[in-house]
Amino acid sequence: MGFNALNSTTRQESELSGMGVQTTVVFTDLHGSTAVFEALGNARATETVTDITSRISQQCIASGGRVVKTLGDGVLAMFPDGQGAVTAVVEIQRTHSNRMLQLPMELRMPMRIGVASGEVEIVSGDCYGDAVNVASRLCDLCGPYQIWANAASLSMAVESPGTSFRVLGPINIRGRAEPCSVYQIEWHEEAASDFLTMQGSLDSAQISGERDALGREVELTWAGMSRRVKSFELPVQLGRGRDADFVVNDPRVSRIHARLEWRNGSVVFVDASSYGSWVRFAGAKGSDVLLRRAECVLHGKGEIALGASFSDASVPTVTFTIL
Repeated sequence: MGFNALNSTTRQESELSGMGVQTTVVFTDLHGSTAVFEALGNARATETVTDITSRISQQCIASGGRVVKTLGDGVLAMFPDGQGAVTAVVEIQRTHSNRMLQLPMELRMPMRIGVASGEVEIVSGDCYGDAVNVASRLCDLCGPYQIWANAASLSMAVESPGTSFRVLGPINIRGRAEPCSVYQIEWHEEAASDFLTMQGSLDSAQISGERDALGREVELTWAGMSRRVKSFELPVQLGRGRDADFVVNDPRVSRIHARLEWRNGSVVFVDASSYGSWVRFAGAKGSDVLLRRAECVLHGKGEIALGASFSDASVPTVTFTIL
């Protein structure tokens, strides 16, 4: 960035400081960086992570965004509108994912991205507000290689070739009284896989939750015990207690450890345990999603470790298939 451009940015930040502005906030996060630090050591891993966050920052700026700050293995940026943010995060995810494919499995750090539009307060170059909190939370909740966005950020955005918006439905965000209408931005350029087939349009019917739930099923298996549950039979509870619908008899499992809910065409896993749950999607080994009193959307096939991580060979592990 040249001297004049830098001065211009500084003046704009000064003029906006303490003001509320409508903007679109983007949070990116590298999942699995802890394992990379263990594999490479602190110095090399720090260099690798810094290089990645620098590339993300450059892509945000090149797409018309402003990088607010880097957060260890993450980036916080703002864009003037939702369309610009969507275009940027899709390109960022595609570029990063292609780079990860060139690396050994143990060195891959999939990216998660959260996007939210709304009013934020800019103070001394930093930003605060509901949109910041929502984007951060969506980034935490989504799975590796995924992009989640609130409905406001997509209200004026349009789907482009290889990109579509899939409705996930209302999701509770910590600190908000009302659920947030959430979409997954599908960014794969090739034909969609089995968990990327349902496209969502931004009409009011979908936002309000009108969707035919009949016919979808989730299959759960543990220790030779299998159960299929239709979508209209959800929610079901998993745990070691007598009141659980799917019993996993292990002392590390809470009496009511988690539940499966049906929300707008998706199966949502909600952790309610003392020690947490780890979700691993098929084909994403090394990119486990840790949930402690949090939730994520299940898709395709995968495994759920209850009460301990997958690194414990004895951990009770429930396999799931969304049919």
